[in-house]
Amino acid sequence: MEVPQWYNGALPNGDRGRRKSRFALYKRPKANGVKPSTVHVISTPQASKAISCKGQHSISYTLSRNQTVVVEYTHDKDTDMFQVGRSTESPIDFVVTDTISGSQNNDEAQITQSTISRFACRIVCDRNEPYTARIFAAGFDSSKNIFLGEKAAKWKNPDGHMDGLTTNGVLVMHPRGGFTEESQPGVWREISVCGDVYTLRETRSAQQRGKLVESETNVLQDGSLIDLCGATLLWRTADGLFHTPTQKHIEALRQEINAARPQCPVGLNTLAFPSINRKEVVEEKQPWAYLSCGHVHGYHNWGHRSDTEANERECPMCRTVGPYVPLWLGCEAGFYVDAGPPTHAFTPCGHVCSEKSAKYWSQIPLPHGTHAFHAACPFCATQLVGEQNCIKLIFQGPVD
Repeated sequence: MEVPQWYNGALPNGDRGRRKSRFALYKRPKANGVKPSTVHVISTPQASKAISCKGQHSISYTLSRNQTVVVEYTHDKDTDMFQVGRSTESPIDFVVTDTISGSQNNDEAQITQSTISRFACRIVCDRNEPYTARIFAAGFDSSKNIFLGEKAAKWKNPDGHMDGLTTNGVLVMHPRGGFTEESQPGVWREISVCGDVYTLRETRSAQQRGKLVESETNVLQDGSLIDLCGATLLWRTADGLFHTPTQKHIEALRQEINAARPQCPVGLNTLAFPSINRKEVVEEKQPWAYLSCGHVHGYHNWGHRSDTEANERECPMCRTVGPYVPLWLGCEAGFYVDAGPPTHAFTPCGHVCSEKSAKYWSQIPLPHGTHAFHAACPFCATQLVGEQNCIKLIFQGPVD
């Protein structure tokens, strides 16, 4: 199982330790999962502290100054637990940081305060086939505790067990039809601390929970999206990845399109997509495109119009005015829904992938901030614009 984050194959400063752009989950040598056991209703902070210091995992629900419900968790030999969050403390297996949109430069990208929880969520996987994976809001801290304070949304369910939501919530969307060429966007839901599924709150951190969706579960599927309010993760299953193009396949597609010797229709010079390892460095032969019409050119300086914005040009082929940007091949194979040729570009960033992958991501509403949703490029998180959010590229072959 693999969890790519919104970066084109690697973090901007490189993948390091538990902080990387892609996480792989493997069966642990020894099970570390936990399951709920004893419930304590406590009236003094001292008693609550005594239970939380016993060395067992526990979740504390503070109802008032005088009443706390502590649910102890016991070892579960049949599951493995993986924790995700902003904290670099040892209980966190995968450290995530706020995703910076590719449209921002480094000066704009300084995050003053992260909205990702230090202990954001936990993924619990069965150790036996079919290795079902379930997601839960909140993660256990270094003291093996989860604390839901007085201000956190929490409640007692009809069956008597306590549950709650984290401050900014953990949202999940399961695509309809799996993660394939025929996939369609699903509906965003919120996952509770105990793994139940709810409709979204009115705002991200509202006190009032949404409605329980009894027909849906917290089981992750191939292509499920996990939003942690500042970073979005894509869940890919082992079987799903088996049918996904590999890095070698994407490299072969790059070489194939370059072997066709596409030309700039004006300068007549041959164009070539740069090596996948040469990301973010614009090369002399790099293809550029007018994103309003899709015509592919080499870089040139003409076409500026006084009545347009700085990065907008007039296409010499069809006179359409629009953004003129360098094209980059999408390198993160986990984002592709098929193995088709790279024929479409996202607007306005210029990342290129297969037609079906481009059209799939163009219609996915991704959470943005605390209450907005918009489609974004999966390779750089830039908000998409234009009628279709992507454009079919028009290459000119060699004239000889």
